Amino acid sequence: MNKIIILLGPTCAGKTEVSISLAKILGTEIISADSMQIYRFMDIGTAKPDRSQLSDIKHHMIDIVNPWETFSAGKYIKTIVPIIENLHVENKIPIIVGGTGLYIKAMTRGIFKGPSADWSVRESLLEMEKNHGGILYDYLRKLDPEAASKITSNDIRRIIRAIEVFIKSNIKISEIQKNMTHPLPYEFIKIGLTRDRKELYQLIEKRVDKMIVSGLVEEVKKIVSLIDNYLYSSSTTDDKPQPPFPSLQALGYKEIIMYLQKKISLSEAIRLIKRNTKRYAKRQFTWFKKEEGISWIDITGINDINMISNLAVEVIKNKIES
Repeated sequence: MNKIIILLGPTCAGKTEVSISLAKILGTEIISADSMQIYRFMDIGTAKPDRSQLSDIKHHMIDIVNPWETFSAGKYIKTIVPIIENLHVENKIPIIVGGTGLYIKAMTRGIFKGPSADWSVRESLLEMEKNHGGILYDYLRKLDPEAASKITSNDIRRIIRAIEVFIKSNIKISEIQKNMTHPLPYEFIKIGLTRDRKELYQLIEKRVDKMIVSGLVEEVKKIVSLIDNYLYSSSTTDDKPQPPFPSLQALGYKEIIMYLQKKISLSEAIRLIKRNTKRYAKRQFTWFKKEEGISWIDITGINDINMISNLAVEVIKNKIES
């Protein structure tokens, strides 16, 4: 069975640098499994590989859609399968890199097939939420308690999707999720990078500070402007996606938008980005605990990328030989 390497771990663990080093060693290419790096123009806030890194190793699934577009896990799978097959034809083992658990789950365990998006339904639900904050989550708890238990009360996008599925199909999303698609037919070699929580949080704080210095505020202004132009262009039609846009829910972007709207100060926005990113890392750890067969490498205190890559290569060799 053809093999795929999945390099996963929490945000800021060092996956990007290690994956590039690993790809050089193995003579292969990288497929991103990051749900925000798919968006064009969103470079700083999503910590995309820089131009030098992208020129060193070919990357797939980066900069493939515009910030006003949507992209599902189902589309992700449909797009990466031909890429994987082409790499296998070239006798290359693809390296999947990222921290988006849903994408990884879709590959290794399958995903459910629900009804397509209905933007008129979503807009109506969003308007209800704006007028009565918290009403949608309360409704979902009554409608589908099982689904609500897996969604936080402030995750409006997923709450709306769960309600939308029921409205469109008259079936609870928790029931649909039990009829999963099949995993991709490959042997997955899963390697997880982990660091001591305190060290990881320090790295997160440093990254956020670097993002601000690098121009995150200007980047967010640009994204908002692009989306505004899209919304109010003369070519806009009723079937075009409407708010809330998943891209603007990305860590770093939603907080800076609050600053731009003069709801909070810049210092408060930075504090919230750091706090929310740490919380996201914690959720990633929780998610990955559900993923079976991960070979974890504790890289606490290790900053030598070559050393980490060599540890990963040893894991890969052992998996292939066993």
